[in-house]
Amino acid sequence: MRYRALAALAPAVLLAACDLAPAYHPPVIAVPVHYKEAGNWQPAAPRDDHGPWWQVFRDPTLDRLEPQVEIANQDLAAARANYLQARAFVAEAQSALYPHIGTEATFSDNRQSDNRPTRGANEPDYYGANTIEGQASYEVDLWGRIRDNIAAHKAEAQASLADLAAARLSLQAELARDYLGLRGLDREIRLLRDTVAAYRDALKLTQERLQGKIGAPIDVARAQVQLENAKAQLADITGPRALFEHAIATLIGQPASTFTIPPAVRDAALPAIPHGVPSTLLERRPDVASAERETAAANETIGIARAAFFPRFTINLFAGEQDTGFNLVNLGNSLWSVGPSISLPLFDAGRRQAHLAATEAAYLQTVAQYRSTVLKAIQEVEDNLALLRSLRIEAADVEASATSAQRASDLALSSYKQGGSNYLDVIIAQTAAFDAKRAALIVATRRLRTSVALILALGGDWSVDELAAANDH
Repeated sequence: MRYRALAALAPAVLLAACDLAPAYHPPVIAVPVHYKEAGNWQPAAPRDDHGPWWQVFRDPTLDRLEPQVEIANQDLAAARANYLQARAFVAEAQSALYPHIGTEATFSDNRQSDNRPTRGANEPDYYGANTIEGQASYEVDLWGRIRDNIAAHKAEAQASLADLAAARLSLQAELARDYLGLRGLDREIRLLRDTVAAYRDALKLTQERLQGKIGAPIDVARAQVQLENAKAQLADITGPRALFEHAIATLIGQPASTFTIPPAVRDAALPAIPHGVPSTLLERRPDVASAERETAAANETIGIARAAFFPRFTINLFAGEQDTGFNLVNLGNSLWSVGPSISLPLFDAGRRQAHLAATEAAYLQTVAQYRSTVLKAIQEVEDNLALLRSLRIEAADVEASATSAQRASDLALSSYKQGGSNYLDVIIAQTAAFDAKRAALIVATRRLRTSVALILALGGDWSVDELAAANDH
């Protein structure tokens, strides 16, 4: 008899192993073997990027600021809370694997109407109705609906974890770009102050030559204009620097009103960034990982929608004690009920079919979004590789131009002092030298900020292995 009971349960056990979700495989996308814009760059092997990626710039202040993003940035705190919420949804979905048990107690005094239609002759007018009861229910997951729901929430939690990593990386990169921009302006401010000092000396020279009757009044006027223009540019550059400082304050969770970064001139190291191959973006970009996990979650929802076409089996248990008084421990006052329930809508005017079609379309949408994310990731790497390559060439050109322009400026000023040229030649040469030096500084800052953009495009020091943590919950 016992074996016959086990045999009768076997089909139910086998049915419980059903899973109506399609077998999932990450969407296939053609990924190039190498980056077109890499040129002669050689990927580093092995790649040494395990740890805070911003340390490649070797700037102590940046090293001090970056960890504060993790601690105090409010956008990151919101992303972290979103991940915690996703983990809680996983736990909520997992609870459906176990029986749900509850209890209830009711105590009441009642009076029935004299004219109640079904009232019997011996029924009391006043009576108590006191009940203590417990209920338990358990849904048999025959079609994998519960398991698919759990798998979908786990994939969503993993996507949320990747979104958190993407938000962290984006905020860290934004801070690095703002900081490097600020330090670039500090270098320009130093150049402008040196230029103002040089122009002030030149103005003094023209005034002395005028007093010695070997110069012309127009030379003094031209030197004065040149000095005032340089002073105006120096005043103008303080505004953008303040904006960078304010942005950094917000990124590290501090009020802009009380936050300052003292000016400093420090040449940040231009890092050599190993770019790897395009296929590594599938593991190194958190936004790509998030898009893939969203696709996996959408795949599981198809199984949930398919399960709605089949019966739902629930085992219910009810037991308790009921008495008109408080004699609730008497077996004669006990009541119970146990048995399965089966539910299956027979006609819903196509609602379930429409919902299934919607989940299938949603899956196709996530596949397209995943492929689009991968393509954009490759584009961003290519864009920044191309920019860095062109900026490297431009930097060499502007440095050579700045050197030549400074030499021309020195020669023009020397010739003017010896009476061999007029001051207009000096102004033209000094202006060209200043413009070339400032262009060199701007290009140097652009190279640093583009390096940050490339690190961001490559995924920083994040790895898809971090998603394993989401599987544990």
